[in-house]
Amino acid sequence: MAAGDPAIAIVPANAATFEDLQTIFGTRGTACRCWCQRYKLAPRESFGSFPAEERAHRMRAQTECGHPGSDTTSGLVAYVDGEPVGWCAVEPRPAFTGLVRNTRVPWEGREEDRDDESVWAVTCLFTRAGHRRRGVGRALARAAVDHARERGARAIEGYPMTTKNAILEEFHVGTEAMFAGAGLRVVARPTKRRAVMRLDV
Repeated sequence: MAAGDPAIAIVPANAATFEDLQTIFGTRGTACRCWCQRYKLAPRESFGSFPAEERAHRMRAQTECGHPGSDTTSGLVAYVDGEPVGWCAVEPRPAFTGLVRNTRVPWEGREEDRDDESVWAVTCLFTRAGHRRRGVGRALARAAVDHARERGARAIEGYPMTTKNAILEEFHVGTEAMFAGAGLRVVARPTKRRAVMRLDV
């Protein structure tokens, strides 16, 4: 799946290797501690209740990395000139069980069926250090829309932060500009720092 800039190629995560994901998430910072499990935690689980190695193990199972014939995966991987540089978490919204349980984002002010699997969500757009501000996040957001549409989604949502770079780097949820470039529009602002953006496909 090519996306925009011909130097950026994006594939479903099951077509990537787990070593590629390890390269993207690195060994320092929040990404290598989170392993994109923030919205995957079960009730009463916390990041303190199991080590980062377990979170990485869970992500490996969720992505089906190294199994290109799999029908399921939890995200997309971006490459620049063959080098793994970016990750996007995109799945049917109910797959993010922590998001479903949340009381404010993305639900406040909206009437939504939280179990509607035809609505997909992008919860993470992460580009590794040294490759940021080169369009990788925007390319991943566009590819996420195509990925969801091809798998039968009737809508796709993102939940960007609206504060400045230090906060954005910490949470990796994308920016309004990234999602707007993929055709999503703001439908709610449940908190001062978060927006809900959506595209009905």
